[in-house]
Amino acid sequence: MFKYIYLIRGSSNEDYKEFKNRIFKIIDPIYGNFDQIKLTLTEQAPPILSIIPFNKTKIAAISLSAGSNDSVTLPTFQDAIGYAGSYKVSEALPVTYKKKWQDRTVTPGICLLTLFRKKKSIDHKTFISRWHKGHTPLSLRIHPLWHYNRNEVTDRLSLNSEHFDGIVEEHCRTRSELLNPFKFFGNPLLIVPRMLEVYFDVKSFIDYPSIEPYLVSEYHFKS
Repeated sequence: MFKYIYLIRGSSNEDYKEFKNRIFKIIDPIYGNFDQIKLTLTEQAPPILSIIPFNKTKIAAISLSAGSNDSVTLPTFQDAIGYAGSYKVSEALPVTYKKKWQDRTVTPGICLLTLFRKKKSIDHKTFISRWHKGHTPLSLRIHPLWHYNRNEVTDRLSLNSEHFDGIVEEHCRTRSELLNPFKFFGNPLLIVPRMLEVYFDVKSFIDYPSIEPYLVSEYHFKS
């Protein structure tokens, strides 16, 4: 299965509902071209106070999967307002839910979408090793993750694509599991050392100043 992710940013003069409607209209014409189509997007403003430094702008990540690299014509979406990039990715699902809800309805729970770049002082091999072998098992050990979709960017499909090396979606069953630090990191005796452990681990392989975390909802258009 080949997978591609397209990023489209919202504009300041559209509200969340207008942004969602615009992205849905972009997806509809390509429905029959891919085996799987999924969308994560910002539907609401993130909390004002949060231990997660949420980006407060709007974004959509459109994921398209096909059984053959030669069987589909990839859309460009470059004419879309806010086009930020298109990427071929290598997907891994260290933990995953069993989908029981209908397509085009919101996935239960809440999702954290994170876009990031490799730390400049390390090579690509070290970046992948620390991410896959270190950070992934650390996240699964500490956080109450219901679904973890890890996407390593292997190629940028357009010259004007913004630079990202990783696109990750972490799904929790409930909003409080993500936003309540005592549920996301653990009880009061563990929360501070766990937060520090995650912070220093992230900084060991990610270019921390450029990281973009978003509070998003997920929709399967075609599963």
